[in-house]
Amino acid sequence: MRIDIITVAPELLNSPFQHSIMKRAQEKGLLDIHLINLRDYGLGKYKQVDDYQFGGGAGMVMMVEPLMNAIKDLQQQRDYDEVIYLTPDGMQLKQNISNKLSLKNNLLLICGHYKGIDERIREHFVTMEISIGDYVLSGGELAAAVLVDSIGRLIPGVLGDETSALLDSFQDNLLAPPVYTRPAEINGWRVPDVLLSGHFAKIEEWRMEQAYQRTKERRPDLLDEE
Repeated sequence: MRIDIITVAPELLNSPFQHSIMKRAQEKGLLDIHLINLRDYGLGKYKQVDDYQFGGGAGMVMMVEPLMNAIKDLQQQRDYDEVIYLTPDGMQLKQNISNKLSLKNNLLLICGHYKGIDERIREHFVTMEISIGDYVLSGGELAAAVLVDSIGRLIPGVLGDETSALLDSFQDNLLAPPVYTRPAEINGWRVPDVLLSGHFAKIEEWRMEQAYQRTKERRPDLLDEE
């Protein structure tokens, strides 16, 4: 999978993709992430990418021309399955969205800044708008990092255990059950006996029961989505 990210602050995205699972995914050739500096398409001597909004009001708006030129240039090089704009008023990112996007080949992400991007870009180029939560960030870079991580870890071969991602929270609308590791007892706190039994059918049954109870207590809204 290839993911291209248009941003005015590429340095914000260097660290998230150069460590841990995302780094290994790229080293394995399973994920190809490219950062496109929008200022390379900026206008004039100072590479302008933003301007005052029509109608007045505080805050700058990312201009049509730099974004349009960047998108068209990239689209001449490859076909994108989705052109995604990270924005607070997009649809909220959920596991099923990441699942679907992980099956794509080429994605183009646009990181907003200031008061956002000119509406004409959204109307004529963007195919999907995603929000990572009901709050506002200084820019779309952190949201892009979250989206890429949630997608990348689902690509076959990225995680050591192929089934690991399928057992995460929010798969099947359930939170993950409690997990334990060694020692089996410390300070009088003991791991549930069933997990030490070696009876895999009973262990799976226990995990499903725990996942359901935890979801019912903490996120009952997920059960309503079934």
